[in-house]
Amino acid sequence: MRRCAWPLLRLPARAGLVLRHGGAAVARLRPVAAASSFSSSSVGEDGSSRAPDTSLFVPVPLKPVGDGAEEDVGAELTRPLDKGEVLKNLNKFYKRKEIQRLGAENGLDARLFHQAFINFRKYIMESSSVSADLHIILNDICCGHVDDLFPFFLRHAKQIFPMLDCMDDLRKISDLRLPPNWYPDARAIQRKIIFHAGPTNSGKTYHAIQRFLSAKSGIYCGPLKLLAHEIFQKSNDANVPCDLVTGEERVYANEDARQAPHIACTIEMCSTNTPYEVAVIDEIQMIRDPARGWAWTRALLGLCAEEIHVCGEPAAIDLVTELMYTTGEEVEVQNYNRLTPLTVLDHALESLDNLQPGDCVVCFSKNDIYSISRQIEARGLECAVIYGSLPPGTKLEQAKKFNDPNDPCKILVATDAIGMGLNLCIKRIIFNSIVKPTINEKGEKEIDSITTSQALQIAGRAGRYGSSFKQGEVTTMHRDDLMQLKEILNESVRPVRAAGLHPTPEQIEMFAYHLPDATLSNLIDIFVSLSQVDGLYFVCNIDDFKFLADMIQHIPLNLRSRYVFCTAPLNRKEPFVCTTLLKFARQFSRNEPLTFDWLCRHTKWPLAAPKNIKELVHLEAVHDVFDLYLWLSYRFMDMFPDAVLVRDIQKKLDDIIQAGVCNITKLIRASQSAAAPGAAEVVSENFPLSRTKRGTRMVSDRQGVKSTEALSIAVEVPEGRRVKNLKGYRSATRQEDLKSHGRGSLANRLLREGLLTQEMLRQLESEWQDQHRNGTYGLRSKRDDQSSSNETGKKKK
Repeated sequence: MRRCAWPLLRLPARAGLVLRHGGAAVARLRPVAAASSFSSSSVGEDGSSRAPDTSLFVPVPLKPVGDGAEEDVGAELTRPLDKGEVLKNLNKFYKRKEIQRLGAENGLDARLFHQAFINFRKYIMESSSVSADLHIILNDICCGHVDDLFPFFLRHAKQIFPMLDCMDDLRKISDLRLPPNWYPDARAIQRKIIFHAGPTNSGKTYHAIQRFLSAKSGIYCGPLKLLAHEIFQKSNDANVPCDLVTGEERVYANEDARQAPHIACTIEMCSTNTPYEVAVIDEIQMIRDPARGWAWTRALLGLCAEEIHVCGEPAAIDLVTELMYTTGEEVEVQNYNRLTPLTVLDHALESLDNLQPGDCVVCFSKNDIYSISRQIEARGLECAVIYGSLPPGTKLEQAKKFNDPNDPCKILVATDAIGMGLNLCIKRIIFNSIVKPTINEKGEKEIDSITTSQALQIAGRAGRYGSSFKQGEVTTMHRDDLMQLKEILNESVRPVRAAGLHPTPEQIEMFAYHLPDATLSNLIDIFVSLSQVDGLYFVCNIDDFKFLADMIQHIPLNLRSRYVFCTAPLNRKEPFVCTTLLKFARQFSRNEPLTFDWLCRHTKWPLAAPKNIKELVHLEAVHDVFDLYLWLSYRFMDMFPDAVLVRDIQKKLDDIIQAGVCNITKLIRASQSAAAPGAAEVVSENFPLSRTKRGTRMVSDRQGVKSTEALSIAVEVPEGRRVKNLKGYRSATRQEDLKSHGRGSLANRLLREGLLTQEMLRQLESEWQDQHRNGTYGLRSKRDDQSSSNETGKKKK
């Protein structure tokens, strides 16, 4: 989930600013691939401005003049228009090559020229009267001077496409080639940059934090609320007063709410106007993140601190050095080695029976979390569960439970959310899969192998320094993944090539001044289309912003408020949260405060403990709604007045979710029982979770896998018996089905959903075997016949 948003701090205007201390910023004008689905740069290879993407230009509606709107002065001076003759002359005008060339010279490419002409013709033909000068020209061109219409056509085109009249201004506003100049306060001082480079568990952040604690004033900027909260806690425990600042929360160290000299914040919330002695920027490699990279760029270039301590992967050293070269600042690099050894085992886990205390099974989907955790607890083992959409408090409680030496819970099942923000006593990391969904540079979702950086970040959590395990181990669940994991870990981490940027509220406001009739989504599209960046930067993906802008477009809001709502931190895949934001915006537009009572009615608070997974997921969504309210309350305090009350019930909801996660196996069982009452649940190792070979894009269902060892799992059968090994539960009617991966997977799903019973399955099995034996397949499509023939041929082979 996208937990942070673009900053609302007003950035200084860039006009007339120069770099100090000899830091001449050199703009390299080669185009850079953006993380957006739109063009990232309007700079051509030769450094000249490239033609804009005119498909983004939406014409402004211009209504024809109706009857009685005004006196027809043109008709009085000459004669009424012959609309039939006018239509012929207009079409002749459109076909003139010279007119098309003149249009191109005035910014009308073929697309805009056609749209403008259609609109121009419609306006003239449907208007009861036109301006006197146009009326006279339309009568005069009956003699054949159609070229005289061009000034009137161009005037009309600029009315419906106002951007044609201000393209130079729009290009200047969207010029992102000199980001260092946006921060005059930072350029006014000579900053010392120290890069702490090393792998996970190398102590790089520890050394930076020690300098942070010893300074007179400081700011810590981290990617997660959990990390900011950890530094906030450590600082105050060390008697260094420190405030906590996140998008949804402000916690002051001083009781009188005076600002402390030290601040721990999420990176989007850092101030570029406040001076500090020391600043710490954690996880600097995230400067390349397609969605949030802009926040690291802003902190690195804009923080006003005498010392900037940057922590992260060595892969970011070159980029940070180049960025600091443009500001005239040098970078001191301090390299660190891992404090405890990390070993990649030569054997895969293969069976959950081989789990040991201190193991962490890493999955890349919530469904895999549910499946694995249930199989583990079916063996009589307790496991903690951590995944991204859990509230921070629940994550901390689950981590505490797993770390507690006196707690019987010794196994952890988690997503890559454990990669940062949590201190965990893990002995061995087990990758259940080595593929995960990712967002590519165009904003499209792909399924691909994890990167070396991701693999190292996760694997590095094993054998944490200071824990009871002096050495970390890493392996995979499946044997055929292990070799690929070793290849991934042995590869060099790809260097970070570019830093993210994004349009500021001021830039969008200036765009809106020039294009007052454009929607916010369209303004953003045009901005990105015209934006110019140099080779060190890219424009971040703005799909989430555009999604919210389109969703609330029909609600009457001023531009600044609309912008704030569109930067709200929510997951657009959660319908309940998106619907709530829409209701917030509608209530806000009516100038009606969103009170505690209103929120309770909408969320149906108080809520009961979850009885199944669906209810648990809904509680997580409600928690996100409370987060959204708190986030908005710090931006519109008068309209969201009950932040204190909402925070109180959010803590209660956190406790309810914690209880649900602790009983997650019962919730899964209840969900499956509700879906298929009385039906057997068949879970087989022959249907492992999807994964892909290295370098491929398509997900495989692992057909044709040689290994047939069964995972030892508990299987529910109609009679209520429980068996410890799947091999002990393969009746004659199911053996053929289990050997055929595709049919087994479908049968398993249909059984769970209650669409198929055991009796129906046996009957289908019998019919299929008879048809297969006799070669008769009944009425089916040609494709099915071919598919069955191919399958029969393969079996004979």
